[in-house]
Amino acid sequence: MPQLGALLTAMVTPFDAQLRVDEASTVRLMSHLAAHGSDGLVVCGTTGEAATLTDEEHLGVIELAVREMRGRCTIVAGVGSNDTRHAVHLTERATELGADALLHVTPYYNRPNRRGIVAHFAAVARATDRPIIVYNIPSRTGTDMPNDLLAELAQLDNVVAVKQSNTASLAPVDGLDLYAGNDEDLLAVLELGGAGGICVASHVIGEQMKRMVDEPEQRQQIDAELRDVYAAMGATTNPIPVKAALNLLGHEVGGLRLPLVEADEQELAVVRGALERHGLLGSTAARA
Repeated sequence: MPQLGALLTAMVTPFDAQLRVDEASTVRLMSHLAAHGSDGLVVCGTTGEAATLTDEEHLGVIELAVREMRGRCTIVAGVGSNDTRHAVHLTERATELGADALLHVTPYYNRPNRRGIVAHFAAVARATDRPIIVYNIPSRTGTDMPNDLLAELAQLDNVVAVKQSNTASLAPVDGLDLYAGNDEDLLAVLELGGAGGICVASHVIGEQMKRMVDEPEQRQQIDAELRDVYAAMGATTNPIPVKAALNLLGHEVGGLRLPLVEADEQELAVVRGALERHGLLGSTAARA
């Protein structure tokens, strides 16, 4: 198993009724995930609504995760930014707080050229001694990092893995552990000999997804059985569906900060239907 684990859950950030970070709910959810298949947690990433967290909130969640979960699972801190100075600052602080590894997304909106991307990752790599996972998600950033560029980034100190969310580019990259960035690509990555996945559906079907890691001969069957859950978690923009699912299951993760809005009736019906088909709604085990 890779040093950070095979199944990492890209965790939501629970909010209270006033949309403040709910630390008690965050601790409960982290404990639940660690007990139900997750080898590690990625906090303050896309799913964690990092884009609408203040730096104080962002670093507070990382500190909370490290303090509460040390020794129980690995903590990967999302510290990406489209401002390299800001990314360096978050990297330095998350390192000081004790995160096991750091997740850095391609700088978004600015759309830097190849030399700019390399310079950005070189700067953040110099700011830490922790492992760095680079995150390629062109659908959100507007920029794709092809595999030859990822191989170049692998030459930087501390850059050890890629979270690959461009399905068309799924392939081993010299010098990098490969993590699926889309739940539906976990099977393909495992079959390629990759490290595993940084997943969203593992909030609700973590044990089943972990079986795909532990039981290679059953992977295809398990994957086929879980496809409807993956689809439900993509019924609209992440993390809207997974927060709806968690609230239905009694985890009380609260709402979303604008510009994200809560699931509408049609989206909620898709999420509820998937949970019901898998016998999750009404299960006391789901809330344990």
